[in-house]
Amino acid sequence: MRVRRIALTALALVVISTAGPAVSQTPMEDPLDVRDAKRVDRMEKVIRELRAIVFQLRDTGKPVVVQPADTDARMSEFAIKLGDLEGALRGVNGSLEGATRDADQAKRENAALRAQLKGLNDRLAAAEQKLIAAQVPPPPTAAEEAAASPPGDPGKDFATARQLMLSGDYDAAEQAFAAYVANYPDGPRAPEASFWWGKTLAARKAYAESARAYITAIRGWPQTPWAPEAVVELAKSLAALKKPADACQTLDEFTRRYPKAPPAMAGRATALRAQAKCS
Repeated sequence: MRVRRIALTALALVVISTAGPAVSQTPMEDPLDVRDAKRVDRMEKVIRELRAIVFQLRDTGKPVVVQPADTDARMSEFAIKLGDLEGALRGVNGSLEGATRDADQAKRENAALRAQLKGLNDRLAAAEQKLIAAQVPPPPTAAEEAAASPPGDPGKDFATARQLMLSGDYDAAEQAFAAYVANYPDGPRAPEASFWWGKTLAARKAYAESARAYITAIRGWPQTPWAPEAVVELAKSLAALKKPADACQTLDEFTRRYPKAPPAMAGRATALRAQAKCS
């Protein structure tokens, strides 16, 4: 009986809706505004649904299940999707803000690193210029002038000086290497002779003279077997002269110029760093 009353009520509404246009043919004095038009559209939609319900009840006799209007269902679905989209956009915006902060931090860190690198390069350049400026050999002493002999055979003279050093006669070796440097300043083995000359000077603790000899030997930072030792010996002489800052700069150059130095030489450099209290 309840279903029947629903159907009769719906049918009455259908009849009223279909008979409505025939009641009066006189147009309304004022046009409907937009909101009233929307209300009419919604009412017509409801009437169509009620009509469908009545026909379904009449034709099938089955219980009627009223479904929401299609537009309202879609609007509800769109609202849910819009909410999800807004949530996703908030997440993306948060990620972008985090990425922007990270990028700004990276830029600041890169700028700081570039400044540090520039400062380091400037210090290295200053140290190198200082070494280059000091590479001008001092005028020969009276002993060196006396030790110098007329040029002869460079190979023989170098071998003689080296043999004197190997035999432990450092005084004679010092004079022989000094003479070799004076007689063959442009010879191919002149830098090596300066290195060994520095060793003989350091043996008698003439550290200022030995430092000058080592600087002459490593002019241009040659890639020879004796060059890494010459740099370490120069740092040792500078440390003995109470110049720890210069010694540390020299050891920095050793690391940079000779990264493949023998382990024993690298160990000596490390020990000297500790002795000079390098940072």
